Amino acid sequence: MIDQQIAIPTKDGHTATFISHPERGGPFPVILFYMDAPAIREELRDMARRLATSGYYVMLPNLYYRSGVMELGALPADPNAPERKRMFALMGSLTIPMVMDDTKALLAYAEGRTAANTDVVGTVGYCMSGRYAINAATHFPDCVKAAASVYGTQLATDQDDSPHLAAGRTEAELYFACAETDIYAPAEIIEKVKQGMNGAKAEVEIYPGTHHGFAFPKRPVYHRDAAERHWERLLALYRRNLV
Repeated sequence: MIDQQIAIPTKDGHTATFISHPERGGPFPVILFYMDAPAIREELRDMARRLATSGYYVMLPNLYYRSGVMELGALPADPNAPERKRMFALMGSLTIPMVMDDTKALLAYAEGRTAANTDVVGTVGYCMSGRYAINAATHFPDCVKAAASVYGTQLATDQDDSPHLAAGRTEAELYFACAETDIYAPAEIIEKVKQGMNGAKAEVEIYPGTHHGFAFPKRPVYHRDAAERHWERLLALYRRNLV
């Protein structure tokens, strides 16, 4: 495997992007891996590496670069802790248009790499970035063929770019992995997503017995069986579409 971190130029500066891909073969389909709210950390890099070993050119960009932030470090459990308040402020500083600008820059960079095949692109976003992964499919329909949201937030809003409206704007296959208990995506929101995906090439799956964050090994809510199921679904999604 080849791992590297590259400062990729964007409209607003440079985003430090972790890239992992197999050493031999290729070019490989590109996977855009959008981070969750706690930011870049080794846990996410390990997940990117796991994707890459299946034959993908995985790009994990730092979305907080506009604020001059790369890694947040350990976060206290107390929701009122200053560290968590800072995290929520950083999360709130992002918009879908900003991240789509970043996505355009990431794809432009990948187009020049011999190891990357930007004709077939998959996306995945966790937590705050589920909506970014889904929007990438609607903003870049010519290349994004599969998009996954894993316990995504803000999935059904009153905005035109709400993820629950995405099915009519892309031919990509969409997948929503949802925790059974999630204060950030309660049952009524998931129901709106299900209704929006009705008849589309999409799946909304609720993972029984899970909480928001279940796929991250370092979280107290980590659920091994559900996490492995999410890997199975994700890799199958990409195998079907990134050919």
